[in-house]
Amino acid sequence: MRRRHSLRFRVALAFAGLGALLSLLLALGIWFAAHDVSRRLMDETLDAELADYMARRARNPNSLPPATASLSGYLIKPGDTATELPAAIATLPPGRHEIVLDGIPHRVDVADQGNERFVLLFNETRQKRREQRFLAYLIAGATLMTLFATIGGLWFAGRVIAPVTEFAHAVSGADPEKPPRLSRDSDPGDEIDELARAFDRYLARLAAFIERERSFAADASHELRTPLAVIRGAAEVLTDDPTLTTVQQQRVARIGRAAEDMTELIAALLLLAREEASPLEAPCDAVKIASDCMVRYQPLAEQRGTTLLLKTTEAVTLPVPAALFAIVVANLVRNAVAHTEHGNIDVELDAAHLVVRDTGSGIGTEARQHVFERYYRGPESAGTGIGLSLVKRIGDRLGWHITLHSHVVTGTIVTLDFQAPTTA
Repeated sequence: MRRRHSLRFRVALAFAGLGALLSLLLALGIWFAAHDVSRRLMDETLDAELADYMARRARNPNSLPPATASLSGYLIKPGDTATELPAAIATLPPGRHEIVLDGIPHRVDVADQGNERFVLLFNETRQKRREQRFLAYLIAGATLMTLFATIGGLWFAGRVIAPVTEFAHAVSGADPEKPPRLSRDSDPGDEIDELARAFDRYLARLAAFIERERSFAADASHELRTPLAVIRGAAEVLTDDPTLTTVQQQRVARIGRAAEDMTELIAALLLLAREEASPLEAPCDAVKIASDCMVRYQPLAEQRGTTLLLKTTEAVTLPVPAALFAIVVANLVRNAVAHTEHGNIDVELDAAHLVVRDTGSGIGTEARQHVFERYYRGPESAGTGIGLSLVKRIGDRLGWHITLHSHVVTGTIVTLDFQAPTTA
């Protein structure tokens, strides 16, 4: 993705570009005008000198052609065989011409009078040098104009976007519960004030939305905890009932554990939903959580003819709430079981990472690009499309890094690194 420059830089660049363009056009216009004036002066000088020599020749047939540092003349009379006229201009017709003699540019004026031909040459060397110096001055002036336009553009851009910068600082540091008021009633209502009013309306809607979401989360938490407490209490009473069989007691115990898991899950999700980046440090026994998850999904895996195995060689304690880690493990294992039939699922856990490897149906190339998006469901998925997006969200909040490799033949490997990789 191409990097975008700041608004101030782009405004300054526009000023510099405009200044450079105008300076270039002005310099070219001046240079062409000066070149045209120089050419006209040379032509007028040649015409005047040629007319003067022709007049002197008419008065005095022995008059010699002009011979100065810049001008040189020649006279061709009928019957002349030896002449000092260079061969390059011997056949030039009457009129003005541009020629180069011995590497020196000349402006030539040829005229006929009677049977005689008059040739006058103007050495353009000094004139060319003057034009080159003048062009260098114009280039230097255009460069200075571009530099001044750039400096002025930076200064003007800073003044122009100052209100926008103030808005950005005010919004970035705003408290969602107490959004600042950016517009001023005393302003006449220009574009900046309209932008400020738009920001005020947006911040007001954002504050109202946050308040509604917070109220819903608090109310849902309160309403869900009450029936869960009733379920847990009933499960404890049933556990002490001596008339229950062993199978019934196991089922009641599962109900009690599920109620406890739901209570912890609600607390963890509420903690995850908070906007402020509060620390989520509540050490949990990761191996025990993973083992409980394997026990929970073992019956489903057996129904699908799949072997479910946990590989761990050490005690792993993670500084995260137990409910959050349980959500991650449960979603990864449940997805693996749902997409693996008559295969193997290996869960590897150590202090550095969690790896869930299956030999299931795999994920197609197109689906792999969207598996972590909320509500996305693959063509073979029977879920709601929330599990992996929730795992990704928890990982981002905790600073974990998740990668997924899958092939439609060999299965899927999901790796969760507890330390996000650092970039050099």
